[in-house]
Amino acid sequence: MATRSAAKAHRQSVKRHLRNRAVKSATKTAVKRANESIAGGDLDVARDAVRTAISALDRAARKGVLHPNNTGRHKSRLLLRYNASIAALQTPIAERPARKEKQGAAKAAASRESKGTKKASASKTAKGGKGAPARRPKK
Repeated sequence: MATRSAAKAHRQSVKRHLRNRAVKSATKTAVKRANESIAGGDLDVARDAVRTAISALDRAARKGVLHPNNTGRHKSRLLLRYNASIAALQTPIAERPARKEKQGAAKAAASRESKGTKKASASKTAKGGKGAPARRPKK
């Protein structure tokens, strides 16, 4: 190292890296266990695992290991999976509604198909064969 302060900064960064790696690893493990327990289908085990994972994510954000937005995104996705699994287990199979397409998705695709061929030919003839707009003469 060039200076004593640079050497000290490097030592500190190595210590922080090791500490952060341990927290991040524990957090990833908690989230992984929660996802596995949700997939397993046991609601009581899943609830405890999700609580533990959320606590670990909050702890990592508080310590500055993970960005708060990253933590929020992981918590949101985890809870969405958990709530979906609860809803799937509570709703009988016969009563489950069929999946719906997003509103306007089919309509937008149809209009894109019909407009796509007309626009290409119409735009070239209207603009003189080039993609640039016509210029007005200067006064």
